[in-house]
Amino acid sequence: MKEAEDIAALRLRLHELQIEHRDLDEIIARLLQTPPHDDLMLRRLKKRKLQLKDRIALLERMIEPDIPA
Repeated sequence: MKEAEDIAALRLRLHELQIEHRDLDEIIARLLQTPPHDDLMLRRLKKRKLQLKDRIALLERMIEPDIPA
């Protein structure tokens, strides 16, 4: 039963990260549309977005690991 709870917790965290990633994508797009751009802010947001992408990929692999054929 513990494993099912762990997977449920991973899925919940994955969902939260996906939402944050999507929100960052929208924020970055809005910042790019409204000059003048805050380049430092954009770099930080893009870096955070890449970190989230890496965490999302890791969680996805933890939930459904690759099974060799």
